[in-house]
Amino acid sequence: MDLGSIIGLIAGVASVLIANVMEGGHLDQLLNPSASLLVFGGTLGATLASSGLQNVLLVPGAIAYALRAPKLQPGALIEKLVSLAQQARREGLLSLEDERKNLDDPFFAKGLQFVIDGADPEMVEEVMENAIQAEQRHYLVAAGVLETAGGYAPTMGIIGTVLGLIHVLGNLQDTASLGPAIAVAFMATFYGIASANLLWLPLANKIKANVQAETELRRMVVEGILSIQSGDNPMIVREKLEAFLAAGAGGGKAAKAGSGVAAGDRAGASGARGEAGTRTAGVGD
Repeated sequence: MDLGSIIGLIAGVASVLIANVMEGGHLDQLLNPSASLLVFGGTLGATLASSGLQNVLLVPGAIAYALRAPKLQPGALIEKLVSLAQQARREGLLSLEDERKNLDDPFFAKGLQFVIDGADPEMVEEVMENAIQAEQRHYLVAAGVLETAGGYAPTMGIIGTVLGLIHVLGNLQDTASLGPAIAVAFMATFYGIASANLLWLPLANKIKANVQAETELRRMVVEGILSIQSGDNPMIVREKLEAFLAAGAGGGKAAKAGSGVAAGDRAGASGARGEAGTRTAGVGD
């Protein structure tokens, strides 16, 4: 699990609860079944109506993806690619078949198989780029669903507060209960704003951040595979990958996350593989 994300979510919720107690409130004052039903049920209904059931069903898996620790380790990937480059130069590309069988990452193994089979470099790059997009697309769809929920939740909270105030104003003769009734009415607004800003929007952003980071590492793998295919010196391969990783980690290629891949862009990028980091555009945010 990604401890940073878990701690962040817990800290956000805990801060609100502790602040409420410090102000003299009680935790049970924050529990209101009708407001919960209106906000969470209304948000779910509006999100289903706008995003569709199929996309909403992607959300649980995407949340698990957001909270898990990264599977790809940049340092290990670089060492593996450099090792494969050394072996390919000594023994030829066909010698990599046994190494391919031992790879745990299907994406990596697929790209290496193309190289072993002698596929055209431009075709390898295009197919692998398409695979990167297909692999991450459903996570981005789920992030969009959570962003949609984050937009609707505060509005549902306001609707709940308006309904509560209508009830309050309809019973003005009972002055003793006005204060508690108004407090309860505002609980819906609290639920809506809190759920949007402590749950739905942070999770959506974390999913997109994970997708972008994993996409950069996938492109690094493609860069290494193409360098192996072209017979680059292992030292050059290492320099390429480390520079490529540094550029990605620094956010220099973040703009790629917002655009599609054009065939012409890929062709141009394949001619400039000597410069690390000159990759084609990828998965959209």
